[in-house]
Amino acid sequence: MRSRTPDRLCAEAVDLARAAAEETALPGMVGEHLEAVADGDRVVTHLFACKEPGYRGWRWAVTVARASRAKIVTLDESVLLPGPDAVLAPEWVPWSERLRPGDMGPGDLLPTDAEDLRLEPGYTGEDTPPPNSVLAADLPAETAEIAQIADTEDADVVPGSPAVQPAPARGDLASLADELGMRRARVLSRYGLHEAADRWDEAFGARTPMAQAAPATCVSCGFLTPLAGSLRQAFGVCANEFSPADGRVVSLSYGCGGHSEAAVMPAPPRPATPVIDETVIEPLTLRPEPTGGSVEDTTPPEELGHS
Repeated sequence: MRSRTPDRLCAEAVDLARAAAEETALPGMVGEHLEAVADGDRVVTHLFACKEPGYRGWRWAVTVARASRAKIVTLDESVLLPGPDAVLAPEWVPWSERLRPGDMGPGDLLPTDAEDLRLEPGYTGEDTPPPNSVLAADLPAETAEIAQIADTEDADVVPGSPAVQPAPARGDLASLADELGMRRARVLSRYGLHEAADRWDEAFGARTPMAQAAPATCVSCGFLTPLAGSLRQAFGVCANEFSPADGRVVSLSYGCGGHSEAAVMPAPPRPATPVIDETVIEPLTLRPEPTGGSVEDTTPPEELGHS
């Protein structure tokens, strides 16, 4: 059972522990003695401060021990360990979880997991009828014979025969797709479709501040280019070069100030009437008009012509 009180002889072996730490570390990188921790009966770990510039908060841990009824303390191990305030590297995360949209650059390759839930097989061979079915009679004789040989478990397969390297079937969907260059090993699954729709709606959807302040939604905008398939019911591509969503997949409920029908611009506010109109001439009276009495009462003495 682990003892809470350090063994006296092991706790006093500070010089032995320091010598072991200095032998392990670079010269001058072992600092002051911090504490002695009991790891068990007659087993004590001495902790020293680390002066390495790149290991702030780390400690040199030197473990010493002694045998039962022995008075000689021996060295167990010396290692550099992080302290409670040590600077540590962030927890390692696999690259597949660290990858974020926009991280890929020119020449980068992103392998897709074989069990990726966003994809499903594009061609499974389900359009090829069984060899004994009625539809198999419509296939070419060579194709039907190869399919029948490959489907027979007890058939003797001769090396180099068509059963080993069957000729490509003609007239089925796979061969037609190959000729048109449209065959894909995997296509988008329903889960991948919904995941992409949620991501697009979050970036360019009705809940964004731009859409809340827009005069109308994208469903009535002439710059909207609809998508194909089921996505056209909710999304399109913006083709307005002045829109913040130019070239992006936007929700039909999204909107911005670049709407094609926002032709009626609001009138600019009319400025207030100036306090002093400098465009007209207004007569100003330099002297107040007399209200009563003689001229002498209102005319200054210097203008009366007194001698």
